Amino acid sequence: MHAEPARQTPVVEHVDVVVAGAGPAGVAAAVAAARAGASVRLIETHGQLGGVWTTGLLSWVLDAGDKDGVMQEILDRLNAVDGHGPLDQGGIAYDTEQMKRVLEDACVEAGVKVRLHTRVVAAARDADNRLAVCITESKSGREAFAAGVFIDCTGDGDLAALAGCGFDVGRPADGPGASGPDRVGETQPMTLMALITGIDADDPTVQDCFERTGRAWAEPKDALLAEFQRAGVVPSYGRPTIFQITPTLYAWMINHEYGPSALDAQQITDATLHARAEVHRNIDALRLLGGPWSGIAIVATGAQIGVREGRRIRGRYVVTIDDMLAGARHDDAVCRVTFGIDVHSTNKATGTGIDHSHQLKKKTQPYDIPYPALVAADVDGLLLAGRCISGDFLAHSSYRVTGNSVAMGEAAGVAAAVAAGSGRLPHELDFVADVKPAQQRLHEQIADRRAAGAEA
Repeated sequence: MHAEPARQTPVVEHVDVVVAGAGPAGVAAAVAAARAGASVRLIETHGQLGGVWTTGLLSWVLDAGDKDGVMQEILDRLNAVDGHGPLDQGGIAYDTEQMKRVLEDACVEAGVKVRLHTRVVAAARDADNRLAVCITESKSGREAFAAGVFIDCTGDGDLAALAGCGFDVGRPADGPGASGPDRVGETQPMTLMALITGIDADDPTVQDCFERTGRAWAEPKDALLAEFQRAGVVPSYGRPTIFQITPTLYAWMINHEYGPSALDAQQITDATLHARAEVHRNIDALRLLGGPWSGIAIVATGAQIGVREGRRIRGRYVVTIDDMLAGARHDDAVCRVTFGIDVHSTNKATGTGIDHSHQLKKKTQPYDIPYPALVAADVDGLLLAGRCISGDFLAHSSYRVTGNSVAMGEAAGVAAAVAAGSGRLPHELDFVADVKPAQQRLHEQIADRRAAGAEA
């Protein structure tokens, strides 16, 4: 052990709302809070906004088709720069570089104060159990940011955990610490995305590998797997998938990393190195097949491996599989989820594709996420948005996709602005009476912007 000397950390800024993490949820939260009149600081570890959308090269937004508000604005902005493909079965492919541009423009225009290259490393509560500051590390050293309300959009619930919130990870009660205050179980695998070019898209063999409306879910994946096998390699993800972004650019999801913890830097590092080596090895093998694959090339692999599961922070409502089965409806709903159970196999010994052991999948229905699931239970003044909200393992596999993250972020941002502006805590708000009217005004602004764009 090494004891560091005590030091004073300067509070460099006090704003109404601090948003930690600038992925889909974080950008939506920051923009919504700023549009609702709050001063907002958005803090991001990486060198661009967007999280898994950009740093992770996800290239596909799931459960985006029925979302109004900020999600619709993002799609409109992408459309204006020819940055996305057609809406297909509720999802949409997009150009990751244009996504960076769109998100930055939205934040700058809204007046959000953005800080990149900065990681939240500590948090402090006051004597009343209210989160008072988050502490960061960056090229500027160690700094503290104070706010009336904080929103954790880090994906892994880093800020909430640092503040002292309880959490769960992975499957229930099957891993180390399962009986303790923070339950950690077996988690879904990580995936490193890749952008690919140089294939002959008109070749019938390649065409068979593309996702297409009306095709059975497994058909293109089986066709691509067969091509890898013909090349002498077997991808770690047994359902490899191609998303077409432009006529010449494709996102490939062909990798699974089983077992690493999203909460351990060395395990994430090892998974990233292993995954990138596999992606290159498999693409090299396809190239050696010749024919339509002879010109295949990797444009980029993700700077951040895609993490499906980190912490699920305990909130004042827990979204469960029972909500999915009942098609739960709530007056204080922040989001309608239409995506079903989607558990990627948590252990390669039992399969390398999607875990279909959950026979409940066909019985689930679209369901609502209520506002209290976004309100931290153990620390006051803290909201959650994205995949770190309060829910169980199966429900999380559904609501974690990014179209829902945007809707959650928007609601959390508006709620944070209302709470900060009125001197109340998030759990003291009546969502229907206090937040919904402000959110409706936001939606009207976005609709007016859309109409003006159409007229132009």
